[in-house]
Amino acid sequence: MKIFEAIILGTIQGITEFLPVSSSGHLVLVQRIFGISEPALFFDTMVHVGTLAAVFVVLWKDIWGILRRPIQPMTGFLILATIPTVVVGLLLKDNIEQAFASGSFLGLAFLFTAAALLVSWRLSGRSGRTAVVQDGAAEAVGKKKGGSLPPGVMNWLDALVIGVCQAVAVIPGVSRSGLTLSGALSRKLDRDVAARFSFLLSIPAILGALVLQLKDLASGEAGTGGIGAGSMAAGTLTAAIVGFFSVKFMLKIVRERSLWGFAVYVAILGALVLADQAGPRLFF
Repeated sequence: MKIFEAIILGTIQGITEFLPVSSSGHLVLVQRIFGISEPALFFDTMVHVGTLAAVFVVLWKDIWGILRRPIQPMTGFLILATIPTVVVGLLLKDNIEQAFASGSFLGLAFLFTAAALLVSWRLSGRSGRTAVVQDGAAEAVGKKKGGSLPPGVMNWLDALVIGVCQAVAVIPGVSRSGLTLSGALSRKLDRDVAARFSFLLSIPAILGALVLQLKDLASGEAGTGGIGAGSMAAGTLTAAIVGFFSVKFMLKIVRERSLWGFAVYVAILGALVLADQAGPRLFF
């Protein structure tokens, strides 16, 4: 992979990681269009690390609030929401890698993302729980106060629903941010909090994928696909810079606007991929 190609892929990753359009799906698609044949799952993980850096920069107050006071409901919700992804990732790791390499489910996955965005936004309505921020960590006192659970941005069921949505999004073409936002909005969480929790939840997901990739790399079970250190660094740095602006943009969009435009975009993309798979097979 040339450095120029790595920069293109890093830019796409930075833009699409936080927009609900599937960064992994776009990476697969662009690799097919440009004819990049190297196995790129490790590269995909590294550019995700770049966007992880963007999350740390933009949401540093939320992260610092959790680190300063780790024993709080938000920490438990993040752990609970991460568990389904860990289970699916460990059980289906080989299948995920195969799906990433083949792109066979890409069209259907894009369409699934579009449907999830439309349905969740419809269910969410314009009302939600009123959000406040305390000690840098997003918390809320709102409409849903359940039993012995402390009043907050969410309860355990909210976290579990969002976690299951993230687990489904391990399939390339299914947007992680799209499905986690869909899960949060369908539970009528405050929109700003829904976006922040979705982005905070990306931290353990990306770190877990990186640990698995480094483990396989060290044991010789996986390689870098012939991608050099320069290309790897260029893609990762580009993803971090572009991701910084992307996450700030997406926070504003979720607060103020509808997600239907993203749904239409991925629906069209999914239809085009399916048309190519059924007909000319130019890329798939």
